[in-house]
Amino acid sequence: LDHVFVGGLVSSLGALVPDYMVPSSFVGVTHLPLTASGKLDRAALPQDEGEVARAAFVAPGSAGERQVAQVMEELLGLSGISALDDFFS
Repeated sequence: LDHVFVGGLVSSLGALVPDYMVPSSFVGVTHLPLTASGKLDRAALPQDEGEVARAAFVAPGSAGERQVAQVMEELLGLSGISALDDFFS
């Protein structure tokens, strides 16, 4: 999925529903699998591979942003924290 699209989708959903109801990841599909009776075949849906789609990387600009990004990277064991990444995600 396009990261810009996912970012917009998350923002739009966040304006409509509480944060806990916004999915943490998305899986793109070209069509929805249906059963013989025309209902959604949930068992045939692709499984989430655990990769969360992220918005494009924006380097931290100010000294404060760089410091927060460095602390988050160390605490979470991640690299490449973007200035646009959500702290709670």
